[in-house]
Amino acid sequence: MSADLSRRVVLPEKEIPQAWYNILPDLPEPPPPVLHPATKKPISPSDLEPIFARTLIEQEMSPERWIAIPEPVREVYRLWRPTPLVRARSLEKALNTPARIYFKDESHSPPGSHKPNTAVAQAYFNKIEGVRRLATETGAGQWGSSLAFACTLFGLECTVFMVKVSYYQKPYRKTMMQLWGADVVPSPSDRTEAGRKILAADPDCPGSLGIAISEAIEAAIKDPETKYTLGSVLNHVLLHQTIIGLEAKKQLELVGDYPDIVIGCVGGGSNFAGLAFPFVADRLRGKEVRFIAVEPKACPSMSRGQYRYDFGDTSQLTPLIKMYTLGHNFVPPGIHAGGLRYHGMAPLVSLLAKLGIVEVAAFHQNECFQAAQLFAKTEGIIPAPETSHAIRAAVVEALRCRETGQEKCILFNLSGHGICDLGAYDKFLAGELEDLEYPQEKIEEALAALPAVEA
Repeated sequence: MSADLSRRVVLPEKEIPQAWYNILPDLPEPPPPVLHPATKKPISPSDLEPIFARTLIEQEMSPERWIAIPEPVREVYRLWRPTPLVRARSLEKALNTPARIYFKDESHSPPGSHKPNTAVAQAYFNKIEGVRRLATETGAGQWGSSLAFACTLFGLECTVFMVKVSYYQKPYRKTMMQLWGADVVPSPSDRTEAGRKILAADPDCPGSLGIAISEAIEAAIKDPETKYTLGSVLNHVLLHQTIIGLEAKKQLELVGDYPDIVIGCVGGGSNFAGLAFPFVADRLRGKEVRFIAVEPKACPSMSRGQYRYDFGDTSQLTPLIKMYTLGHNFVPPGIHAGGLRYHGMAPLVSLLAKLGIVEVAAFHQNECFQAAQLFAKTEGIIPAPETSHAIRAAVVEALRCRETGQEKCILFNLSGHGICDLGAYDKFLAGELEDLEYPQEKIEEALAALPAVEA
């Protein structure tokens, strides 16, 4: 294949970044402080120590622009990183667009998504601090399988509370976790007080990430040898994911290109932030580039939520963070993009959206699955339902370029493959997928329960 028709840009292992990028010191204004759930005063590092490893707490609050990646973490990254940057030439041809479309292919990790970028780091930092077990939640199972994978590499036990609707929709993600040695529990469960309380009120509750977080935190608090880990939302998680965007910048430089538009799906915000934040740094220095965060219409935390202080979980065990939220009591419909079924959004992504730096788009699941099928037919990869939202937005922007004749460069994150989601594709092909849009009165009901916090 001639050089001008090349599709894949691959970096050698030696080009794996040596440091993660921390956007905090470059923000136009500091993010609102995290508050203690009881006192509603700014939280201190010691308040978080019963839940998180100390190093992760330091990273959460660090003012340093660059944070070194430990060599044991980089050694594990070498199993699949650097990941390819791919020019989607067949998709461009099918759309008859003058746009140049690239995707960062994070499906190459052993669990098949971007999530190990932070799972490996979190497992490592907990291991060196003497932790025995990690507890977490998972929606679609990408995060749970990634943490199970990381824990087995570092000799840690792992308990995963999996949102019940996804536990039954995606049985092979559960199998992956169990193969890597994790204890997988459908949430809400009878293992915790939080789960028992919810089941008593609604025995048929499908679960939510907020509920599963409550159960995982409770499990960590009650066992001094267990710590909690989170796969999205928090600053240190987004920090670890910036390895995606840092590699993408190097790869685009090799082909002499730069994105006009950067796109990612958002549930908690980690894969979007991981790709976007290194480019946001350029935007903050005057570079012209758009950022589009794409969410499901069934769980529209940014497009229909409010920028308010809220709990990260249903049982109100977490600190209060200012973010776009639908309310911690919000239980979204059981769409197949389980990783996007979260009531809130990462505070850093929320702040950038509030400042107008990040745009928001929302789509129904059928139009996203249609885009996923087009992508599979042209580029050969079956994407995760979550990723299909980013693909849909990229298609929309590429078609707009066809209408205007503009030759824009579009970059999106292929955050994971959909090989464990074929049951969802079966329903799509059979015409059985519903387009669900949450009633406004239910959203208002959940928002009414937001905690009162003085400005």
